[in-house]
Amino acid sequence: MKKIIIMALTAFAAYANAQNDGAIRLNQVGYLPQQEKIVVIDQVAPKKLSVVDQNGKVVAKPKVLRTVTSPWSGKKRTVVLVPGLTESGNYTFKCGKESMPFIVKEGALNDLSKAALKMFYLMRTAVPIERQYAGEYARPAGHPDNQVMIHPAAASRIRPGGSVISSPGGWYDAGDYNKYVVNSSFSIGMMLASYEQNKEYFEQLNVNIPESKNSTPDILDEMMFNLEWLLTMQDPSDGGVYHKLTDPNFDGFVMPSECHQQRYVVAKTTTAALDFAAVMAMAARIFEGNVDYPDFSVKAANAAVRAYLWAKDNPAVYYRQNQLNAQFEPKVFTGAYDDENATDEFFWAATELYLFTCNDNYRDEARKYQPASFARPVWGLVSALGVYEWMASEDEQMSEWAKNIVKPYCDQLVAGVAKSNFQSPCGDRKSDFGWGCLAEEFCAPALTLLFADKYIEPGKYRNYAQQNIDYVLGRNALGYCYVTGFGQKSPMHPHHRLSEADGITAPFPGMLVGGPNPMQQDKGSQLTYLSDFPDESYVDHMASYASNEIAINWNASLLAVVSWLDAIMK
Repeated sequence: MKKIIIMALTAFAAYANAQNDGAIRLNQVGYLPQQEKIVVIDQVAPKKLSVVDQNGKVVAKPKVLRTVTSPWSGKKRTVVLVPGLTESGNYTFKCGKESMPFIVKEGALNDLSKAALKMFYLMRTAVPIERQYAGEYARPAGHPDNQVMIHPAAASRIRPGGSVISSPGGWYDAGDYNKYVVNSSFSIGMMLASYEQNKEYFEQLNVNIPESKNSTPDILDEMMFNLEWLLTMQDPSDGGVYHKLTDPNFDGFVMPSECHQQRYVVAKTTTAALDFAAVMAMAARIFEGNVDYPDFSVKAANAAVRAYLWAKDNPAVYYRQNQLNAQFEPKVFTGAYDDENATDEFFWAATELYLFTCNDNYRDEARKYQPASFARPVWGLVSALGVYEWMASEDEQMSEWAKNIVKPYCDQLVAGVAKSNFQSPCGDRKSDFGWGCLAEEFCAPALTLLFADKYIEPGKYRNYAQQNIDYVLGRNALGYCYVTGFGQKSPMHPHHRLSEADGITAPFPGMLVGGPNPMQQDKGSQLTYLSDFPDESYVDHMASYASNEIAINWNASLLAVVSWLDAIMK
C-alpha cells in the first residue's frame, strides 16, 4: 500500500507536464459514472462531436445545450452534454480535429482526496519528512521551533519580551514557512466539518502517514499534529493565544533546514483566541474517548474555555501589524491575517463550546452573535462553520434557523447555472475571482451546497457542488486543472518555497492554487499576465503569489468538498 501511494504521487506529478491549450474544457481528473458530464468548447464551432473508446468506437454523441458569450472577453463558448455514458473507461472527446482524454470511473475523486490530505503531511514542520511516506519529497527537519522568543508585542508579566518558549510542530501555512493560529484553526474546522458528515468514508481513507497504523483515521491523526502545536500557542498564565509564530521577514526560496532566522510568537488577539477556542472545543468533542490520544480531550476543552474567557475580557484586541511595527522591534513583515470584526468568531466559538459542554450559557452566547444572513466560509468570516454545526444539530430551533438562512444563499447560487459559461454556480461574476478564489468562491460554496443537499433538500444541490469542482478541475476559461499533479494541464511552478527549493521538477501533488486574480498585485518586472479578464488573470510562475500560491486553508476547502463528493457520488 505504501509503495502504491508513493508511486501514485510521483506519477500524477509527472503526468501534469502534458499541456492542454486546445478548445476543449472538461474535468481532467474524471467523471463519476452517474454524474452529469458537461464539456465546454471554447471559440471553436462544435462540429463532429463524439466520444470514442480506446478502439476508436463511438460510445456517445454529445448534445449541444447552448452557446454563450463571456461577460468580459466576448469569447463564444458552446456548452455540451455527454449523455448516457455510465460505463467506466478511458475515452477520448473529439471536436473536429481536436481531442482530449475523457475519463469515467468509480471513485474518480478518490486519488485527489488522498493527495489533498497528504499535502498536510508534506507541510509538517519540525520533523523529518520520511521517504517511506513521501517518496522523492522526503526532506530533513527544519524550523524546530524549540527556541522561540516572545516578541515584545506579546509580552506579559510571566513571559516578558525576549523570553524563550518551545512551540514545535504544526503545518507551514502557505508558500511561506510561518504558522498562523487564525488560519490553522479555520483549516482544521473546515476539514473536521466534512469529517463529521462522512466518518465512514474517512475511516477508510489511508494516506500512508507515520500514524496510519494506529486505530484513528488518518485525517484525525493529521489534525492532531497541528492541534498539538496550537496548544503551545496559548499563554498558560492568562489563556490568551498568540496570533502567529513567525520570522520577522519571509524566508527566501530555500529548504527549511537552511533557514536560520530567529522565530517569534507575536501578539495575542481576540480572533486568534476565539478561533482557537472553537477548534479546541470541536476537537475535544471529536476526540473524546479516543484511545490513541486519551488525554487530549480534557486538555483541549480546558484550553478552549480559557481562551474564550480571555476573548470575553478582551473583545476587540485585533492584529495591526503596522501599529505594532511602529512600537516594537524587531519589525515583522509576514502575513497579517488581520480581521477587525470578531462577531463571527464569537459565534463559532460559542457554538462549539455549547455542543461540547451542553451549557446553555454558550447557546445563549451563540444566539447573541448569530449572523443575519449566510456567508461562505473563509478564514476572516467563520460564522458558516457554526451554521453548519447548527444545521446538523438536534436543536430544532437553531437547526431551522440555520437551514432558513442557508437555503436562499444556495438557491441564489444555483439560479444562473442554466445560462452560465461553464455550467457551474460560480464563474460568471467578476466577484467570483480574486485572491484565493478557487477555494473561497468555488470550493467553499460547494461545501455549503453539500450541507444543503444533506439537511435541506436531499438530492437537489449535490450536482451543483460537483459543477463547481468540475470548474476547478479543468472546465474553465484557461483549461487548467488547478490542482498540482492532476490532469493534463496543471500548475508546475506554484508560489511555494518547498516545491521551488527541493530540486524536484514537479511540485507536491494535490495542492490547490489560488487561481485567477484580476487585481494582479504581483504584476511587475518578473511577471506578465497574458490577460486582464477576471477568469484569465492567472500565471503559472513561482513569483505569482497573487494567483499561484498555495495555502492550507485553500487545501482544506478542496479536501472538504472532494472527499464528501467521493463519499456520496457513487
